[in-house]
Amino acid sequence: MTKPTLLVLAAGMGSRYGGLKQMDPMGPNGETVLDYSVYDALRAGFGRVVFIIREDFAEAFKQGVGSRFADRIQVDYAFQRLDDLPEGFTVPDGRAKPWGTAHAVRAARAIVNEPFAVINADDFYGRDAYEVAARFLTNPPAADGKAHYAMVGYPLINTLSDHGDVNRGICATDAGGLLTAVEEYVKIEREPDGVVRGNALDGSRNPVAENGPVSMNFWAFTADFMGLLETEFTAFLTAYGQQEKSECYIPTVVDALIRANTADCRVLDTTSLWFGVTYPDDKPHVVASIRDLIAAGEYPEKLA
Repeated sequence: MTKPTLLVLAAGMGSRYGGLKQMDPMGPNGETVLDYSVYDALRAGFGRVVFIIREDFAEAFKQGVGSRFADRIQVDYAFQRLDDLPEGFTVPDGRAKPWGTAHAVRAARAIVNEPFAVINADDFYGRDAYEVAARFLTNPPAADGKAHYAMVGYPLINTLSDHGDVNRGICATDAGGLLTAVEEYVKIEREPDGVVRGNALDGSRNPVAENGPVSMNFWAFTADFMGLLETEFTAFLTAYGQQEKSECYIPTVVDALIRANTADCRVLDTTSLWFGVTYPDDKPHVVASIRDLIAAGEYPEKLA
């Protein structure tokens, strides 16, 4: 059976963090969060890692990050480019940033033809999360005419930052654990009255359930997702492509496929704790959390 591929979204500009946080050392021996991600993926059974990066920092990334893994796993790269669009579409005047996480995944469409997981480069997902994703990807899906995907879910309250707002995919599930809807919310934070609120894509600011599941962009897709993504991304560009700052998110694409009854998406429970660095002040928490996991025996002092 083909081993699944790990697709790592590493093209983010790190604007709120103030630098390329993908290269920032977090572990006791200079390990990045990515080092732990690839380590976990390897022991969960993934066979290849594809980094989605920008061409302007490609060499620095390959030397500083990609070279760490070349002797342990097949490493490939794909580039998220602003002008990489379906035929008939052009970049509107004034637009400087690419088109969001769905556009980033699309960048790998020519080189990923097997089941794959998607993660953020700067998020620490934990060992069990990779194991449950790998199990899902290596079990043949039901041949019922529908695509079957999965998402690793984490409680929102465990993913907030004490140092600023965050963006999350807010999820709703049915009694069987299938995703019924996922909506991207931005600027989520606990407000002075104690209520956690965020902005929906229509601009309205709404309360969000702090114990409900959210997407931390850890997805598990079969190979057919790339074709469906092309269709949905084309529809997005038709509707919003001339807006200077519009973005197409993975949760939005998955939500559209669920609503069309083209696909379903299982929310995978995990015993892992998520943590990540959105702001510079988040780093000490990540460093301490990794230390705690090493002390608990989850990771060796020095990654092999």
